[in-house]
Amino acid sequence: MLEIQEKFDNTGYEAVIKQAGINNVHITEAMEQGNATGFIAYAYESERTVVYDYDDNGDLMLCDGLVRSVMFKSVLKGIETMVFEIADKSKFENLKKLHFLSDDSNICENLDGFMNTCKSCRKKEAD
Repeated sequence: MLEIQEKFDNTGYEAVIKQAGINNVHITEAMEQGNATGFIAYAYESERTVVYDYDDNGDLMLCDGLVRSVMFKSVLKGIETMVFEIADKSKFENLKKLHFLSDDSNICENLDGFMNTCKSCRKKEAD
């Protein structure tokens, strides 16, 4: 069973943290049968959450789950903006497919509204 959980030590992610250039990077992993199948690296700032990298191993739904988990935690902290500062620009394609980003922007705003809109979509599909 897939679990998405924050990792409380950064062992194995030193290169990601070094590339981010800051020390307060959080790592959330997707775990399946005790093995990490993906991750997202991010940091909270006062007005925004910055995503530095993610790895979904080519699984679009895993990308969705990783980003939404960080988005949800950001909303709980009162943060309404998520900025994607990912060095590998090819990773922006999945973010656009999932409607986290539009056009050439690297910013997703109104996170709470985004999360609530998605709940409305699921309700409509169920009707």
